[in-house]
Amino acid sequence: MDPEFDELKKEFLAEAQSKIEEIGSLLNGSDGPADRDRMLYLAHQLKGAGGSYGFQRISTEAAAIETVLEKIDGEPTDDQTGELTSRIGNTVEEIRQRLDELDGA
Repeated sequence: MDPEFDELKKEFLAEAQSKIEEIGSLLNGSDGPADRDRMLYLAHQLKGAGGSYGFQRISTEAAAIETVLEKIDGEPTDDQTGELTSRIGNTVEEIRQRLDELDGA
């Protein structure tokens, strides 16, 4: 067990939580392309960093968020919004579980 790496993982997970919350806020109050671009940026960061820290499921869920966002042209459809909401929920749950695991270690 590497305490320094565990601390970096905790920092990543806290930042990931913040990014997911921002994506959710932007999704609920989207003003169009600029918000979509910001959501894509955040999802892309999560996708890359998640795998680097050993959180493959976070990376996978973020990639799925990114894929849905790339398909959006204008306002998201109800199906797209529903899928994004589900993916965001899955990612939040994964982050919570991982934080709990690290706190218990």
